[in-house]
Amino acid sequence: MSLNQTQQIQKLIEDARHILIVFGKNPKGDAIASASALASFLQQHDKQVEIVSDGFVLPKKFLFMKGAKEIMPKVPHLQKFKITIDVKESGLQELSYDVQDEKLHIFITPKSGFFTTQHMQTAQSEFRYNLIISLNTPDLPALGSVYQKNSDLFHQVPLITIDHNIENEHYGTVNLVDATASATAEVVAKLLQEIKRETIDTDIATALLTGMISATNSFKTDNIKPHSLSMASTLVDMGADRQAIIAQLYQTKSLATLRLWGQALAHLNYEKELGLVTSSITREDFTRSGAGEEDLYDIIDELIATSPDEQMTLLLHEHRTGEEETIHCIFYTEKGYDSKQLMAGFNPTGDSRQVSFSFKNKSLKEAEDLVITELRRKLNK
Repeated sequence: MSLNQTQQIQKLIEDARHILIVFGKNPKGDAIASASALASFLQQHDKQVEIVSDGFVLPKKFLFMKGAKEIMPKVPHLQKFKITIDVKESGLQELSYDVQDEKLHIFITPKSGFFTTQHMQTAQSEFRYNLIISLNTPDLPALGSVYQKNSDLFHQVPLITIDHNIENEHYGTVNLVDATASATAEVVAKLLQEIKRETIDTDIATALLTGMISATNSFKTDNIKPHSLSMASTLVDMGADRQAIIAQLYQTKSLATLRLWGQALAHLNYEKELGLVTSSITREDFTRSGAGEEDLYDIIDELIATSPDEQMTLLLHEHRTGEEETIHCIFYTEKGYDSKQLMAGFNPTGDSRQVSFSFKNKSLKEAEDLVITELRRKLNK
């Protein structure tokens, strides 16, 4: 008898020893919380787990979640390269190495005779991971360098995709996509209950509810179904601390974040014809406020929340340190618009609601003008 979807996922997890959890670049809280909860659950089942997101910096408001601080910005080494030399006849006198001009030189001296290529064999070890789980990510390119620099891994290792977004391209070996769910965290919560409900502890339940609250702005969005509210209630019964979550997500702002928000308000611009609100953060704004790029998550959320009549939001920023002459952009649209389609010309990563992209060797004003010009062209305005 064929296995159902949950059984297929459970079998892949049972067969795996080392699991990689991934999600897209510039993630929303839903992805961060879902990954933290899933990792904790898998670790309870004696699995080695790592979470990676391209260039990840943890927003301060998610520091309270168990495991969130362990999320890495890039994939660690995937394989070992093995060199085997037959020393049976010649023995080994000395072994040394040197790195010059970004090249590794290995020096081997036999006790007698000499070595040739006939004595040498090379091999690669198996991949570090034997299962990948992708969360809240519509396609492989949205993973950024996590996929681009490790594509062989993704094509040779089983991949589970878990998402609630209808635009998910079902790129996994098994695809668990529920477009009726309010958040990916809700999909994960249902899956974990079906696999082994009794191992969902307070930390896991809190992370899952955090994902749902973050994705729905505390259940204020228009995609809330009765089963979503029922799941939230179940997670509270399992020990999720709703009051603590609300306090961390919405009621706790550092002085540095508030200063940066003030700078964003000072740079606010409205394009009424496009229904677009824009703001920008300079390198000096970061320095004056004492905030970091991780605080930008709060800024984009505040811009969206305080501009309810606008259909699109654009936040541009320079790097805090000035190490790169790059302008980064976060672009958000309300329903009825497709962020990814509107910004397609800028090679964005993300989904239909929110994408990120960058410009090299442009000023903030030049980058903003490019985006506005593209929107006018796409929308015929």
